[in-house]
Formats: sequence, C-alpha cells, structure tokens
Amino acid sequence: MAGAGSALAQGAGSGAPTTLLALGDSLTAGYGLPQDQGFVPRLQAALRAKGRNVRVVNGGVSGDTMAGGLSRLDWLLAENPRAAILALGANDGLRGLPVPRMAQALDGILDRLAARRIPVLLAGMFAPPNLGADYGRAFHAVFTEAAAKRNLLFMPFFLDGVAGERALNQADGIHPNARGVEEMVRRILPLTEDLLDRAAAPPAG
Repeated sequence: MAGAGSALAQGAGSGAPTTLLALGDSLTAGYGLPQDQGFVPRLQAALRAKGRNVRVVNGGVSGDTMAGGLSRLDWLLAENPRAAILALGANDGLRGLPVPRMAQALDGILDRLAARRIPVLLAGMFAPPNLGADYGRAFHAVFTEAAAKRNLLFMPFFLDGVAGERALNQADGIHPNARGVEEMVRRILPLTEDLLDRAAAPPAG
C-alpha cells in the first residue's frame, strides 16, 4: 500500500513544491564552487531525479557557528519550510568554542523547529583532533545525544567519506570540491527522503 512518501514522490511536478531548509555553514553554502555545484543545488537535483517535487532553501553562511544559525533562524522560517536539514558545528569545532555554548544553541534551534512541527535531519560533526580527545568526545556527544533525545533522523558525520580525501576536497583540504559534494549528496540522500516522508505524514495525535 502506498504511503504518504510514495504519494509525495508520485505527485512530483504537480502543485507547489515542498520547501526543505538546509541550515548550515560554508559546507552547505557551497564555498569555492560554481553556484550550481554546491550542496544545496546538487541535493535539490538529486531529489527531483527521485521524483520529489522539492525546493531546497540555502540557509548556509560561511563561517557560521551554531549560535549564528540560531540568530538567523526566524528569518529563514519565513520561507515556511516543511522540513529541515541542520548541518552546523564545524566552525564551533575549528574555533574550539565551549561545547556547552554549542549545545545550548543547538537546543534553541531544535526547540524552534519543533514548535513549528518541522521534522529535522541532524548532520553531526567531529572536532579537529588537535583539540584533544576529551573535547572531541564531548563535542560529538552534543549531536548524538540531541538526536537520541528528540528522535531525530541523524547522520553522524556530514563529511562522511569526504573528509581527508584529497581527491574530493579543494586545495584548502577542508571544503569539498564538486566531486566531494556529489559524495555528500549520495550519502545523505536516503535520509533526506526519509525526512520528506516524515514531513508528508499526517501530524501525530
């Protein structure tokens, strides 16, 4: 029997598209890439190739932290997203910012999205190893604990399969190149489809 997600896929091309917010930093914004090769346009193209009538809003700002994302969220919610991918934290780690501050900002973002009944796919991040094992464990635990507590769809590492791969990154070794973006999209696509299915399902209760 076809579910809500199947109906959404079959209805692609008819009616208004589902708006998906991608809230993030330079990794989401497409830093260093032509406009059509960044994460957001490539994810939108991949979803449409799957029959999904989706508009992905680029909520990525280079250099942004979790707190920065929280400060911008109300403005982005004016786009009326039905679902959200949250991919912040890389700059918190690069700057060695206090983990409790990042956790507080993450909770603020998730609270606001929950209040709007917007389902979330949380994309986690790891801290640079030079900050030490204790910091690294506490940093990543912020993501894993939030995902478990709130029953979120969860990708433990946004750069899974891309980080550290020279052929998939730009010269800075941090930002993915076009091939790296394609790998990111390939890995997150199944979870994003699950996210859209959650958004299409009738509200519980």
